[in-house]
Amino acid sequence: MEMGLLVGTKVELVRFAPMGDPVEIKVRGYNLTLRKSEAEQILVTVKS
Repeated sequence: MEMGLLVGTKVELVRFAPMGDPVEIKVRGYNLTLRKSEAEQILVTVKS
């Protein structure tokens, strides 16, 4: 799964659905909705 989610890409959490699935993120200027199981496969590090 790529969908623009490459190493070094900035990702912003937009919202969770009421039951926690799906998850909406913002990546490269567009919103992307993923199933929770897909989102769990994305490795994220927080930059301060």
